[in-house]
Amino acid sequence: MHIATIPSGDLDALLALYRQLNPADSPLPDRAVVESTWQELLTSPHYRYFGAYVANELVACCTLAVIPNLTRGCRPYGLIENVVTHEQHRNKGYGKAVLAHTLSFAWSRQCYKVMLLTGRKEEAVNRFYESAGFDRNEKQAFVARPAA
Repeated sequence: MHIATIPSGDLDALLALYRQLNPADSPLPDRAVVESTWQELLTSPHYRYFGAYVANELVACCTLAVIPNLTRGCRPYGLIENVVTHEQHRNKGYGKAVLAHTLSFAWSRQCYKVMLLTGRKEEAVNRFYESAGFDRNEKQAFVARPAA
């Protein structure tokens, strides 16, 4: 296994993992919109997509947003989203390795904290994130969505 920034050409592999993350997700817009969004994300200094590769296959990933900040001595904070491991490669340490790499990158960018939200309710998922260094009791999360 090796962990790397997901390159531009691995968009389809990333989208395949996202289908496992959110099988009931809204359909993607036209391919041109998807590719334009992907290029915007790849060229921004505030976003990183990290992946675990086994035999050149993307098997796990997550997204890190490094957000500039005017508190904490102007140190940024990080937000991790879209953590997923391919269903055939789970429980082998790939997800935890991607998270460790992502946290290391965030600390190298001087983030004073990194947050992660999950909508999963299974206790095993919570224990997984705790084993990767996250504290489920430190903060309370609130989520707002636009009215339907």
